[in-house]
Amino acid sequence: MSAWRRILVHLDGSPRSATRLHLARRLAESQQAHVFAMLAVTPAWQTVPLSTLGDGGSAALLREAQAERRRMALDLVERERAQAGAPLHWLETVEGPPVIDFARHALCSDLTVMGQHDPDDPAAWGSPPELVPEVLAESGRPGLVVPWGGTFTEIGQRVVVAWKPTRSSAAALTAALPLLHTAREVHLLRWSERTEAAQTGPDLTQALAAWLDAHGVRARLESLGSAPADLGEMLLSATADRSADLLVMGCYGHTRWREWMFGGVTRSVLQSMTLPVLMAH
Repeated sequence: MSAWRRILVHLDGSPRSATRLHLARRLAESQQAHVFAMLAVTPAWQTVPLSTLGDGGSAALLREAQAERRRMALDLVERERAQAGAPLHWLETVEGPPVIDFARHALCSDLTVMGQHDPDDPAAWGSPPELVPEVLAESGRPGLVVPWGGTFTEIGQRVVVAWKPTRSSAAALTAALPLLHTAREVHLLRWSERTEAAQTGPDLTQALAAWLDAHGVRARLESLGSAPADLGEMLLSATADRSADLLVMGCYGHTRWREWMFGGVTRSVLQSMTLPVLMAH
């Protein structure tokens, strides 16, 4: 069974950074992995029009605010490092787009841990709203997205997997194997889509069950009928009904010009999620 050895965590200066970092260390400890923490936010002076910066004094204040945020992130890492747990390292950013810099480091990681975007959190200023989709699409690595509310010290005991016969679903399921192998319950949910009736091909249900069994994963496969229009909300409701502490799903979307667009189900889940979601694109 493959295991995670390098987990990359996104820090943005908000209190939720501590939640993500602590959860990542708990996961790393069970996998004998190392955790790498990285502050990746848009510098404050890049978000303010040059015409409003005056004689340079304002720009200096913004740079000091950015330096203070870096100091706070370093303090967070040092406090977490002082507690027993998996090895924890600090990764320094370079001058450049934070999403690109973080995504490049994700290329050399088994898992990235990021936060659900909360536009109403003033402490998360500079954290790009497109971080999650961009990192997943650019790196091809799985990501664990942690909600902006709630406490999550341990996950992976009751897992819901949203399955459809696609590359993204298969990638997410494969990425989750280190947790599924030790989970107490695994519910693999499947909704049929209107287009599936016109498709030809083998029914992969039994093959999927055999593949999971070969990896030591005992999953309960559940077919829940035709996919509703609000599948994202239905999926989150299904996780609550099963008292799940983790949702595993493929991340669907497309690129329009230089903007990465979510698919409807992915967007709905990331907007309304109340539990960690492991995604792969």
